[in-house]
Amino acid sequence: MAVFSRTISALVLLLVVFSSCEAKEILVGGKADAWKIPSSQSDSLNQWAESTRFRIGDSLVWKYDSGKDSVLQVNKEGYVSCNISNPIEEYKDGNTKVKLSRSGPFYFISGTKGNCEKGQKLVVVVLSPRNRYTGISPAPAPVEFDGPAVAPTSSATKLQSGLLVALGIFVLGLF
Repeated sequence: MAVFSRTISALVLLLVVFSSCEAKEILVGGKADAWKIPSSQSDSLNQWAESTRFRIGDSLVWKYDSGKDSVLQVNKEGYVSCNISNPIEEYKDGNTKVKLSRSGPFYFISGTKGNCEKGQKLVVVVLSPRNRYTGISPAPAPVEFDGPAVAPTSSATKLQSGLLVALGIFVLGLF
């Protein structure tokens, strides 16, 4: 029974470790009716996007009334000027899904004339693979002092490798 219990525990740990690496479908604004003119600056989709981590392979999902609105993917200039006449892509189906296929910024505006100028727009920044979120806080900034330099002794990669080795030992019953 102890072996079965350890095996189940190890599988749960594996799921937790690897689930953080999977691409996700992310509902824009965190709710179905978020694609609208914001009622205030704090209601802006960019406020939401600043607190959300986007990775290559994730997909953004918009839910909206296709008879009244659309989503336009634009370049930075189109985003800043709210230019709806020359989008990179236009989505009108009311249930739009856009895959984030590269790192860097993605710009979106409403396709309804005048809505972008009233704040219905979104920019998301996709993390590069080398800067992906690991769940580990970055080290604090170094403090300057007079003395010899000290080489770093750990990294997130070493930590992940150590976790996987520990998990392997645990699964094999060597622990």
